[in-house]
Parts: sequence; C-alpha cells; structure tokens
Amino acid sequence: MDSPLPPLAPALRSLPEYVRHWAETTPDRRAFTFVDHPAPHSRGIHRTLTWRRLHLRVRALATRLAEEAAPGSRVALLCPQGTEYVTAFLATLTAGLVAVPLYPPGLPGHGDRLAAVLDDASPAVVLTTSHVMGDVRDFCAGQAVGIVAVDQVPDTVEDLTPIYLDDDAIAYLQYTSGSTRSPAGVEISHGNVVANARQALAAYGLDERPATCVGWLPLYHDMGLVLSVAAPVVRGMLSVLMDPAAFLQEPVRWLRLLSAHPRALSAAPNFAYDYCASAVTEAQKRELRLEGVAALLNGSEPVRAATADRFHAAFAAQGLAPDVHCPSYGLAEATVFVSAARPGEPLRRFALDRDALAAGKALPAPAGDPRALTLVGCGTPAGQLVRVADPVSRARLAEGEIGEIWVQGPNVGRGYRSREEESRRVFGAAFADGTDGSGHWLRTGDLGTFLDGQLIVTGRLKDLIVVDGRNHYPQDVEASVQDADPAVRRDRLAAFGVPGDAGERVVVVAEHARSISLAEIDVVGLGHAVRAAVSARHGLRLADVVLVPPGTVPRTSSGKVARALTRRRYLEGAYTPEPAA
Repeated sequence: MDSPLPPLAPALRSLPEYVRHWAETTPDRRAFTFVDHPAPHSRGIHRTLTWRRLHLRVRALATRLAEEAAPGSRVALLCPQGTEYVTAFLATLTAGLVAVPLYPPGLPGHGDRLAAVLDDASPAVVLTTSHVMGDVRDFCAGQAVGIVAVDQVPDTVEDLTPIYLDDDAIAYLQYTSGSTRSPAGVEISHGNVVANARQALAAYGLDERPATCVGWLPLYHDMGLVLSVAAPVVRGMLSVLMDPAAFLQEPVRWLRLLSAHPRALSAAPNFAYDYCASAVTEAQKRELRLEGVAALLNGSEPVRAATADRFHAAFAAQGLAPDVHCPSYGLAEATVFVSAARPGEPLRRFALDRDALAAGKALPAPAGDPRALTLVGCGTPAGQLVRVADPVSRARLAEGEIGEIWVQGPNVGRGYRSREEESRRVFGAAFADGTDGSGHWLRTGDLGTFLDGQLIVTGRLKDLIVVDGRNHYPQDVEASVQDADPAVRRDRLAAFGVPGDAGERVVVVAEHARSISLAEIDVVGLGHAVRAAVSARHGLRLADVVLVPPGTVPRTSSGKVARALTRRRYLEGAYTPEPAA
C-alpha cells in the first residue's frame, strides 16, 4: 500500500540512479500503471509495476542490451504505449546506450518520418513488443539491426556491471516533430533530462507535495516522455498511462483517471480540452469528481483562452477548480519545459491591438475593440533564463517588443545529431552587444515577448506570413477561418503564404467537419464567409481557400498541423478539390 507522501527526492545524476534509489527505499510503492482499453466500451484493465519490479525489469533488459550493443550505441524504441515502453527507455539508459523514442510502424501518415528517423539515427538495436514484432520485422527488413521484444526478455539478471553515466553523456535523441522542417535528433544528456524534470516539478508545485501524473500523450513525444516518465522517476511518484487512441475513442476515459487519483497532474493540447467539452455526455459527467485535479498543462502554440473557459464551464459542476489550467511553453531543444503558469493562479489574459502586433509590438487594445487579439500568458521561466531578441540583429528587445525567444539553462540540449553547423547556429547564439552571458543561447525559432513578467508566445518564426510589410500569425488566421463556418473542422487547417506576382499571397487549406459531407456544404457561401471574416479581422485578402476531406491536412507526429508540408503539397498541386470560392 502506498504511503501518502513519498520521501523527498535526492540529487542524483541520472534517471537509472533514481530508479535504483526508489527500488531500495520504497520498493512496494506503485511506480507505473498502464490502463488498457481492449474493447470499445472497456473501463480499463490496470497493469502496474512497483519500483522493485520496475528495477528488476530494467536491469534484466539492460543485461540483454549489453549483449547486443556497445555503450554509446543507439537503441530505437518501437514499442506501443505501455509499461514495456517505460522499461525499454530506462533499460537503454541503464546499459549506457542512447535511446531513440519512436513508435511502431502503422501510425497513420508517419511511415516516411519513421523511416527517415531510423536512417538518421542508425540504431544497433530495435526494442519492441511481441504484439507488434511482425510489423517491426517487416519494416526493418534488409537493415542490419537486432530486434528484441521487451516482454519476452526473462527476469534473469547476470552480473550487470554498473555503468557510470556522466551528466554530459547523451541519454536519448529526441527527434523534433517536423512541423517546419525535416526531423532532427536533439541530443539530450542525462543532466538535461534530470534538470528539466526537476524544473517541471518545481513549476507545478510537485517538488514537495504528493501527486500522480496521469497521461495519454505519446511517450515518443517530448512532453509525454518528461511528464509521464522522467518527472515521476525523479520524484518517486506514480505515473498512470493510457494509450492516445483510447482517449480519442472515448475522451471521458482520461477524465475518469483524473477523478480516480488525488492531486492529479496531466497535460493536453487545445484540441483535447475542446474535444472533452463537446464529446463527454451529461450522463458521463455525473460519475466524475474533478475537485482533486492539481494542474492541467496546455503547451499548445498558442494556448487559447476560449478553450480553457470552455473546458472549465463544461466541468465546473464536477468540482473542477478554475485555476488549475496552466499554460506552458517548451520545445524539444530544451528537453521540453521552459516556462509555465503556476497552478492556483488565474489565467493571465492580454487583449492586444492587432495592428500593433502586425508591426511587432504588443500593445493593449482600446477598450471594446472587436478586433482585439486575446493572448494567454505562459507564466515565468522554470529554472532557466529566457530573453527576447531581434532574430536578424541579435539585439535584446525590451518588454512588449516581439522577437525570437532565446533560452539558456541546464536543460538545453547539446545540439543536433550529425548537424554541426545547424547546432552552432541554433544552440550557440550570442547577443550582438555581448551582454547576457557566454554565447550559448538556444534560438527557439518561436516568436514572443514579455508582458507584466509573463512570457507571451505569438507564433513560429518560419510560419510567419508577411504581407505588405505586416506580420500575420497563421494560427490567428486559422482561428478566424474555423470560427467563420461550422463546416470547417476545428484545428485541422493551415494558413500559409505563397509567392505571387505582387508579393506574398495568403492561402488556407481546411478540412471540412467529419459530420457533414462535401456535397452537403454550401461551398461558395462558406468561401464568402471565410474571406469576409479574415478581411474584417486581419485586413487580409485570401488568394485561395481550399476545402478538403477529413484527414487530408498533414500533421506532425505530435499532432500539430504541418504547415510547411501542407504548403509544399499545395504548390505541387496535391489538393484537387474545387476551391471554396
């Protein structure tokens, strides 16, 4: 039986050291629980590892890996979501190898990315499970790589020689999602991941108080890995996992787990909160008790205030507190967490002048301005330095001036695998006047500013649409488009710029809602409504609005819209449906 409060976490160098520590000091406490949903209406089958059992499984698999590969070799994780994935990741680190968190073949739309990452990482071993072994063997056919099923390795541990894990040694490669370019492997050291886990624990108030991490985010994604594996390992907390597909099939499953575990901490993007608010029925709500939720993270770009409001309104009667929504900011190059709003604080909203934003300034909008853009503050940095710089001149910018977000801290990765020039450019930035430290700042590629001490994220530098010298953020345009007509599928559209004879032209490619067929839609009327909304709110003339079937707009492995790929496909003529107007 778990005691109510785990002992305070010591200062150790690596995740394997923490696993061993908790196995020795709290062996019978629950470490990881995977809740499986094998049938459409299943309420979940729980499979749990205690710290003692986790340590045994990790050592057994590390022993096997030591026979397969030399220290420093890369090990690709092609396991389904579950405790085997956790074991595979921690065993790889314990054996002194470099983990490459990935996913099994068959994830719709991501086969090419998986092949590209495997080619770049060149793993010596692939870890998977017996359930998907056949698919993995077929996918890796012709490659000189050993394949091991985690669940078929016996508990035997034969004289596993402890390997000293230096802080600076690479623990794993976190491949970027590829939302603006081809995936790149960020080298995350043992020191990076431990530092970032401790930063996250402090930011969300979990460094001293008990909590349970509840998550469905995929473990190959940076936030899923740190929040559901690294942070619980460092703190000795229980982590409760479920499969992303199980959430998508029935979102109330996630909320049931939040109800069942006191002081639950979880994370989800905008779409998931909106999905729960719209899909969870009144009958399902009656069984929920959400007053014990400690913090709900939202790391979307950007976090939408309306989404937080909608989610709270939907579940306030179930006890959900209004101050548990924690807008956050992070990226793979910084392991994941950079800045976060603290639980217990109200959502910080900033109504900004749209014209000033287009000119690179964050200024308050006049009272009652219908065109005002409301942005949400992402709190304050968590154990690291954050500055805003002009991306061209590298001058440090003052509060309210929009520029590129730069980060410095012990969580910033070492660089990109086999990309020395790009690593120097991205991870070795320096301010033009030589101020603010040594010249080792991470250029995030994200745009933002500080207001009243809060980090405000406005968008991606590479996604920025510039028309007649004015800046327009694609996610802002996309929000106007999806609000213009209910036939537009929410969060499944991309706005981008393309070259034209008289400068950049703006294009929108949008999926229509699954609940309606294209034949039922007044395509001309939709086009007029979308164009009018974008013109009124942004002063932009859309050159093209293309309505496409559900599932057509590509997404990254982390679920974000892949605007760069959508743009490329549009220019290649891949979208054949008739324009909306």
